[in-house]
Amino acid sequence: MAALVEIEQDGELLFVKLNRPQKRNAVNDALILALEAVFSDMPDGVKCAVLHSEGDHFSAGLDLSELQERDIIEGLHHSRMWHRVLDKIQFGKVPVVAVLKGACVGGGLEIASACHIRVAEASTFYALPEGQRGIFVGGGASVRLPKLIGMARMADMMFTGRTISAEEGVWMGFSQYVTMAGEGLEKGIELAKRIAQNAPMTNYALMHVLPRIADSSQSEGLLMESLMATIAQSSPEAKQRLTDFLEGRAKKVGQ
Repeated sequence: MAALVEIEQDGELLFVKLNRPQKRNAVNDALILALEAVFSDMPDGVKCAVLHSEGDHFSAGLDLSELQERDIIEGLHHSRMWHRVLDKIQFGKVPVVAVLKGACVGGGLEIASACHIRVAEASTFYALPEGQRGIFVGGGASVRLPKLIGMARMADMMFTGRTISAEEGVWMGFSQYVTMAGEGLEKGIELAKRIAQNAPMTNYALMHVLPRIADSSQSEGLLMESLMATIAQSSPEAKQRLTDFLEGRAKKVGQ
């Protein structure tokens, strides 16, 4: 398992690298469970993770060469395993910046969509080939992707087998940033360092509370917002940061 996912800590950042380039980082059970191990046991001192990949592709999706014949219950448990693992990325201890390149397809796109910020190099392309293979997504795409790009666009991809380029993807919502080839990791590190400087309570709220507000009714969402705002501004770190700003020791917006 360690060979499939390599980790390296550099101060407050944890680098998590998919390491199956000979298979275009296609995801088998061992790789997905290796990701679970990493995000279940985050090293002390880490404030942001950068998920990237070895080789020319982020991930070509589920490794169909290792696809087993499963009955209905086994298939259900397999899908729920993916849900469990990707929830640990989305709702884990630290924000995750994904650096994408080449294929970000099927299960690879499901992994990327569980991250909080996505940086795509110009070579990146997105697809959901499950529709052309007679199957349906099972790793969370039907829940996460419509929130990023809209239900109609996801349905189009599955109905037609459409492939989305990096440039299309940034305005559609697949990624927040696009870089030139070879510059994605540098941009990902820049963003991760900025995120690591935030107050932990703010990052927690963005990871755990904001998605639930978005899924709530207006009245429930507004109540959660009020509770989270009160908790966040009551923390000693928030009070110190506000004092620093008022007394001119903090950067102003745009600086």
